[in-house]
Amino acid sequence: TGESLDHKTPLLRSMDAVNKQALRILKLFGKTPAKVTASVGPEQEYFLIDKDKFNQRLDLKLTGRTLFGAPAPKGQELDDQYFGVIKDKVSHFMRELNKDLWEYGIPAKTQHNEVAPSQHEIAPIYGTTNVATDQNQLLMETLKKVAERNGFACLLHEKPFAGVNGSGKHNNWSISTSDGENLIDPGKEPEKNLQFQVFLAAILESVDNHAALLRLSASSAGNDHRLGANEAPPAIISAYLGDQLADVVDQIIANGEATSSLKGKVYKSGCSVIPEFKMDATDRNRTSPFAFTGNKFEFRALGSSLNIACPNYMLNTMVAEELSEFYDELKDADDMDAAIKALVKKVFTEHQNIIFNGNNYAPEWVEEAERRGLLNLKSLPDAMEHFLDKKNIDLFVKNKICSADEIRARYEIELESYSKQINIEALTMIDMAKKNILPAVTSYVRDLTDTALAKKALSDAIPTSVEEDLITSLSNKLVCFSKKTAELEEAVIKVSDYSDDNLKYAKYYRETVFALMQELRAVGDAMETETASEYWPYPSYGELLFGV
Repeated sequence: TGESLDHKTPLLRSMDAVNKQALRILKLFGKTPAKVTASVGPEQEYFLIDKDKFNQRLDLKLTGRTLFGAPAPKGQELDDQYFGVIKDKVSHFMRELNKDLWEYGIPAKTQHNEVAPSQHEIAPIYGTTNVATDQNQLLMETLKKVAERNGFACLLHEKPFAGVNGSGKHNNWSISTSDGENLIDPGKEPEKNLQFQVFLAAILESVDNHAALLRLSASSAGNDHRLGANEAPPAIISAYLGDQLADVVDQIIANGEATSSLKGKVYKSGCSVIPEFKMDATDRNRTSPFAFTGNKFEFRALGSSLNIACPNYMLNTMVAEELSEFYDELKDADDMDAAIKALVKKVFTEHQNIIFNGNNYAPEWVEEAERRGLLNLKSLPDAMEHFLDKKNIDLFVKNKICSADEIRARYEIELESYSKQINIEALTMIDMAKKNILPAVTSYVRDLTDTALAKKALSDAIPTSVEEDLITSLSNKLVCFSKKTAELEEAVIKVSDYSDDNLKYAKYYRETVFALMQELRAVGDAMETETASEYWPYPSYGELLFGV
């Protein structure tokens, strides 16, 4: 029928759009490069666990994450995984992975441990957005294949283990000319760099105007476990500029132009063998969902399993739209410099609410963001409600990225996929609860009872209080666990009442089914801590994450 429902087509269209509009802006500055290209460098986080233990977990095999699992006595609190030496077995896997990637022509650049136990990261050299997207898809497939050959299972789910960090995919985005000029590089004097200021203003305005699009582009059933959960950048979209650029923006808002910028200091170690060197004037904020990092913006909210085409076609289109409006406003100016300064001041002033350089995890930020009028979209259904907003449909239609029908189709597909994923998780939990956990704990309670009775048969003087306390505790939990399992089953059956509306369908799964899953898990994890390990039917977090 001619409609596009793939990932690649809108991405390529968006690259054409940003190329066209950026070239028009550059022409105002007397520059005529042949092309402007959006580029991206996606960082990829993942977990490696023992393949045999993976095969013993129905939840990992069917859903990619553990649906039950009490925390191990040790987690990531010592940061010894993040700062530790890569284990030999993992190092061998990484060498083999690099070899396979290089044969594909994928320039893998960095590899290291990540924060959580058994978690790692790999990042390629940045490339043209569509090529980088293809390479990231190949990278994820290669991770799984090489892991299999090395006795591992590679987990790309955003939150495979509760209680430790999940996995993301940081999207380092920039636009550059065919002459090699990075248009998001502030240079040594950002206060004088009007061209940079124009592109910065366009990006900030696009993020403010279409924050819901960025949020939904990072949404998934898996990523909902991370965003806003005091781990990944929160569900509130804001932009971080750092001290240097924030100071320049403040000057422009106050005075119409900036006359200075913060410079890097000189590092003095106090050691005779370490030379002095100039420190970078920019800085990092790892809590921000959309952070400026020197000469690019790092969209940090993406989930590890995501296809990066969606966030990048949305980002390209948003920026292209603002550049188009800038050009229309500037093209007939008699005094171009004055017109640019006036435009930049207006945009920074109107959209300064999107700039936040503080701690995005702080509870105070939620209240501050609400006062600023910023959206707090905590789940995929919340974000998807805004996909069909008129301004978003107009954005894609005007820039010839997607038709209104294609947007509606993508909306329905995403909601249906979300609901199906949670449905699979709920059914898997019910299966694990009824077929394995309930029988295992019941068997343990029965054996405890037999032990207590045997002690009493020998002598009333032999204490049985330990067994009796455990029997009482586990028996009560078994009753609760069985009840919660039945409630979850009933909720899954009732979901058919909402199947005629995909948004209501998804919200029911999020607000009712997922909530009951959390309640069931809490009781199950509590029973695991009281049940002898030889009775518990699944490898524990200690075994999965530490091999113990």
